[in-house]
Amino acid sequence: MDPLSATVPISLVNGFLAGADPAAVERLAEQSGIPHELLHEPGARVTQEQFSTLYRRLANELDDEMPGIFSRPLRNGTLKYLCLSLLDAPRLEVALHRFGQFLHLLLDEFNFRSQRDGDVCRVELAANPDGPPLSVLGRELMLKLAHGVASWLIGQKIPLVEVEFDFVRPPRASDYLYLFPGPVQFGCARTIMSFDADYLDMAIRQRKSDLKTFLSRAPEDWIFVSFAEQMVCHRVRQYIAGCLPVMPTVEVVAHDLHYSVRTLCRRLSAEGTTFQAIKDEVRRDIAIQRLTRSADAIGAIAYDVGFDDPTAFHRAFRHWTGSTPQTYRRTA
Repeated sequence: MDPLSATVPISLVNGFLAGADPAAVERLAEQSGIPHELLHEPGARVTQEQFSTLYRRLANELDDEMPGIFSRPLRNGTLKYLCLSLLDAPRLEVALHRFGQFLHLLLDEFNFRSQRDGDVCRVELAANPDGPPLSVLGRELMLKLAHGVASWLIGQKIPLVEVEFDFVRPPRASDYLYLFPGPVQFGCARTIMSFDADYLDMAIRQRKSDLKTFLSRAPEDWIFVSFAEQMVCHRVRQYIAGCLPVMPTVEVVAHDLHYSVRTLCRRLSAEGTTFQAIKDEVRRDIAIQRLTRSADAIGAIAYDVGFDDPTAFHRAFRHWTGSTPQTYRRTA
């Protein structure tokens, strides 16, 4: 697990658990290394490893690979047979068309459409007016699945021109920077993911023998964004993490990344974040990962993420997550 990987908001965790029997929630969370009291703390976060473990356990328990998200369960094996139906497509454009046809057989909430629009491919989730409502979590996950499968098929992550959602901006919109490799807009007329249309002409590079590895790493390989994808905010995050326990100034980061301060701040703003927000997120995520994966003293962790005073770290950590470092330490 990448030590720079972003942590996951508890709202996403609870979105999955909402469909589970309350008696199973505490058991599944505990088996995934998530203290059950964190489920009730709005600012809490978990590691990608904890989230993915919970996802797999819940999918197995409910026999639903999108656990409780849609009105019909996607039985275990759905992703496997979806991918098998795409592997002999001559190019990505055909594979995406099949992707939509496959989902049309299974789900009533939306129609999946992919089409060229000049130099851009637009992938749209169009709500079915005669079907059950499509949840926010359903919109997010289906776009993530389409992007993850498409990227896997051609053997490279597809950078996104833009993602548009037809729901209002959520409280923790900055988390979307680590879910989608491109700018994300809210309050739009439709839910659409756009990327360069040249990718549609790329050949399918994966074979049946490659599928087992992809499936074994689900959902990591299609939900989360690797920091190798190099949005500016990702580069800033990497730079700050490499400097800790010293916290670099925005002037130093801008200089070393070959931007003026003004340009760097403008680029970060266009991606929906700020330099200060990234500083806090880096320290928060590294601290959570250290607390849940190691027996390192809390004082040592505080120092390593840039705090000389453990009390200041404790106060900042509670501000970031709503919980104490000791609560996370119980998962170690």
